[in-house]
Amino acid sequence: MSPTVLVVGGPTASGKTTVASGVADRLGWTFIDADDLHPADNVARMSAGMPLSEEHRRPWLDAVIGAARACAGDVAIACSALRIDHRDRLRRGAGARIVMLRPDLHTATQRAAARSDHFMPASLVASQFDTVEWPTDTESDVWTLDANHASVDRLVEAVIARLHAH
Repeated sequence: MSPTVLVVGGPTASGKTTVASGVADRLGWTFIDADDLHPADNVARMSAGMPLSEEHRRPWLDAVIGAARACAGDVAIACSALRIDHRDRLRRGAGARIVMLRPDLHTATQRAAARSDHFMPASLVASQFDTVEWPTDTESDVWTLDANHASVDRLVEAVIARLHAH
């Protein structure tokens, strides 16, 4: 049986890192934060309050796929996967199963403003919401969880339950 690759996606400050690392901890999987795989130019761009273009995202997504493939076992990845084509690439390139965390704009903006240890400023949250393409019927294999009020433990449990159901 091939290893499971789980991508926990969503806009910035949706809880991707917290949920993906929680799943990895609970299941004994490897955790990858895709933010750590951004080229320095991408980080500098976002730190300066400039959103990424698709040209900026392509090599980063390639790095995420490469990191997933390099894992010997199961892996949980925190990766925005904002657009359908991003998720398609992750599924094709790494065999990823994908869950999207869906906060509202207000909640994500508040969370981003409260962070002091992340390069993505709160000023870019709206651009992420402008870019995100939420799963539709054509992506029936992607599931979405409300990330506004559920506790991290509940979100982790929901992801694990879904993994075990499929």
